[in-house]
Amino acid sequence: MIGKLVRLERIVNRNTGKTVIVPMDHGVSSGPIEGIEDIRKAVEDVAQGGADAVVLHKGMVKVGHRGKGRDIGLIIHLSASTDWAPTKNDKVLVCTVEEAIKLGADGVSIHVNIGADLEREMLKDFGYVSKVCEEWGMPLLAMVYGRGKDMNQYDPKVVAHCARLGAELGADVVKVPYTGDPESFAKVVQGCPIPVVIAGGPKMKSHLEVLQMVYGAIQAGAKGISIGRNVFQAKDRVKMTRALCRIVHENATVEEALKELEQGG
Repeated sequence: MIGKLVRLERIVNRNTGKTVIVPMDHGVSSGPIEGIEDIRKAVEDVAQGGADAVVLHKGMVKVGHRGKGRDIGLIIHLSASTDWAPTKNDKVLVCTVEEAIKLGADGVSIHVNIGADLEREMLKDFGYVSKVCEEWGMPLLAMVYGRGKDMNQYDPKVVAHCARLGAELGADVVKVPYTGDPESFAKVVQGCPIPVVIAGGPKMKSHLEVLQMVYGAIQAGAKGISIGRNVFQAKDRVKMTRALCRIVHENATVEEALKELEQGG
C-alpha cells in the first residue's frame, strides 16, 4: 500500500533502511521525569541530532512536536499503564489509529507484555490495531517484551518469541530488548521476517555501554534502535543522538561514535 510506504519513509531512513527512534512516552507511566520535563525542547534536540522519529502520546503532540528546527517523524503511542498500578505490565489502549491520523502521525505504536496477567487482552488489542492500520495504510511499531512472572525478558528464546509475535500479528517494525551479545541477537533477527529494533532499557552507567549495545545489535542485523532514557537523559542529547546515528546509519565503530559524542565532530 503506497500510503504505508510513504509514511514509513518518514520514520525509516530511505537510504539505509534503518531508523533511530527516541520514545518520549514515559510521562504517562512515570510522570515528568528528567529529560522530558520540556517535551518540545527534547524533541528539538534529538531532531537536531539526526533522529528519524520520536514516540509521543497524543496529548503531547500539539505541545511537543514539530516546533522549530529540523523536521522529525511522529509515532503516536496507543498503549498506556502507570507505575503505580499493581499490574503495571497490563497495558490498555488510550488512543485510536483514527485519532493518530487526525494528529498527523507517520506511524503508531502498541505495547504488549507477553506473560502478563492480561496478555490475552493485549494480544486482542494488537490484532485489532493491526487490522485498522492495514485499512488506513498506517505503519505499526510493536513494542513486545517478556514480562511474565519469573520470566527473563533478555533471554534469547524469550526475545525471539517476542519478535516473532510482532511479525505474526501484523506489525511493520518490532521493538524488543537486546539479548546482550551479537551472536544470540542475530538468531532473534533471523527468526523475524520484519525489521527488528532494540529497546534501550533502564538508564545505563556510561555512554560507552549504550554505544556498545547499539553497535552489537546493528552488527547482528538489527534495523535500528528505539532508545529513550539513554538519549533524552544524556548530558548532551544532540551529541548523543548524533553518535547513535553514526553507528546506525554510517556503520561507525564504537570508537568513532564515542569521539563524536565527546568532541562533537
